[in-house]
Amino acid sequence: MPLDPQVAQIIDLIKKAGNPEYWQMTPQEARAFHNNKAAILDAKPEPIYRSEDRTIPGPDGAVPVRIFTPRESREPLPVLVWFHGGGHVIGSLDSYDSVCRQLALRAVCIVVSVDYRLAPEHKFPAAVDDSFAAVTWVGQHAAEIGGDPNRVAAGGDSAGGNLAAVAAILARDAGYPPLVFQLLVYPPTAPYPDSASQLELAEGYLLTRKNILWFQNHYLRDDNDRQDLRYAPLICPDLSRLPPALVIVAGYDPLRDEGIAYAERLRQAGNRVELTNYEGMVHPFLSMSGALDVGKQAIAQASAALKQAFAAGV
Repeated sequence: MPLDPQVAQIIDLIKKAGNPEYWQMTPQEARAFHNNKAAILDAKPEPIYRSEDRTIPGPDGAVPVRIFTPRESREPLPVLVWFHGGGHVIGSLDSYDSVCRQLALRAVCIVVSVDYRLAPEHKFPAAVDDSFAAVTWVGQHAAEIGGDPNRVAAGGDSAGGNLAAVAAILARDAGYPPLVFQLLVYPPTAPYPDSASQLELAEGYLLTRKNILWFQNHYLRDDNDRQDLRYAPLICPDLSRLPPALVIVAGYDPLRDEGIAYAERLRQAGNRVELTNYEGMVHPFLSMSGALDVGKQAIAQASAALKQAFAAGV
């Protein structure tokens, strides 16, 4: 499938703007640039019943979260624990505020967006530790926020998809919490960036190979971390007994092949998996729904899958 015309227009505008890539910035500059770009390309934040910032206990201090409640309800609502993208280096509660509002409203669930620690100030596995702590806290305290502890899902895009996948494995191994679903949007899952899509799509489609290596070099302590399943869930020897999954990938995304490979491994291990390849899209199209019609379509698909999983968990 050819590149989506709306995507091609965005790429052309970015080229004409002449902005530096992330690998040419400091992490602090990249975070500011990312937040500004999100405000331009993502949908405008929709009104929601309640949005609350608070902190929850983490393994090394308090972890900020933003809790989105879609409506007033006498009955406990299901909960999605959401991990934002950004290569474990950039991304924030603010830059994913619109995505979380959309998911909360369309899936009719509480969304707990997690501001996990970022690299290089906090290298691997700090983000993993914060993410699993957040999933565990929601399982234990769902009722306090109006949620149902028996209907908790984990989800995220890009680096957040990686963290959601790992959290599902860790929750299974710990026996808690009993997650009912995992929403994995173009997740990095492989130990090395050497797949066919990583090499074929290294330049020209927003997420470049130089940016990927920049993110990884900031996140990892050394090359040995690549052999840790908490970094690369694709190498986990046992992927059985995991929650049902929706895996979304993009046809012009360097991470495409490892997302597909992870979906296939989940399916081979006996899990229920839905895999969708939005062939004309690039990374990170889900959080560009203000400019991309297909971004809205993917959010609708994710929301429908969440609603179905939560209904099955009643």
